[in-house]
Amino acid sequence: MIFIDGSNMYHSLKAYFKRTDIDLACFNEKILEKRRLVRMYYYNALVGKLEEPERFKDQDKFFKSVAAIPYTELRLGRLVYTSQWPSSPPFEKGVDVQLATDMITHAFKNNYDVAILVAGDNDYVGAIQAVKDNGKHVEVALFGQERTSRQLRDVADRVIALDGRILRGCWKGPPPPGSNPPSHAPQIRGTVRIERRPNSQVEPRSEPHSMPVENTRIEPVVEPRASSWNDSRFEA
Repeated sequence: MIFIDGSNMYHSLKAYFKRTDIDLACFNEKILEKRRLVRMYYYNALVGKLEEPERFKDQDKFFKSVAAIPYTELRLGRLVYTSQWPSSPPFEKGVDVQLATDMITHAFKNNYDVAILVAGDNDYVGAIQAVKDNGKHVEVALFGQERTSRQLRDVADRVIALDGRILRGCWKGPPPPGSNPPSHAPQIRGTVRIERRPNSQVEPRSEPHSMPVENTRIEPVVEPRASSWNDSRFEA
């Protein structure tokens, strides 16, 4: 199963690639490689319809496109607007807890073999450890350099580096003028850069949309593929 923190993904794409028009179905295929997708859960927070009517319309259109992707569940929290709005930005409520709860619940129900978390918040460390303690594997797909999200990198069984190589072919349009992919990825042959933890053995196949303006919060090798990682017996 894939669990995507939508706000983190949006802001990371904007920060590192200067664009957000990612095709999520293609993205899923890339990080799954040849494993079978059980389900993808996408989490985000609803923009206030009264506070930001134009953003609300764009976001609603995007959420409908996400929900139309096969084997996808849309999980929405909400944005809380304080009395200081608009000088003070709103904050998310209910998203992190919902994601962590779903990931742990499906692990205990034995609904997947491998959880792939697309997020950068170190607060997910406890949920990842709980899933691992239940006998499941957890991979974390991260943007940024290796010094970012250190706690997530340390607890994950496997880290997937989300750089220009893995996202190649997954954009919905041509790159905007002046945009350049991040240059932090080393020149290594292959399609997916993997950072493996020492002594970790991961034995983890996919089935198969653009991001509008979304929320405000962000918390923000290829080595030869081991056949066990791509074994079709395993499900994510």
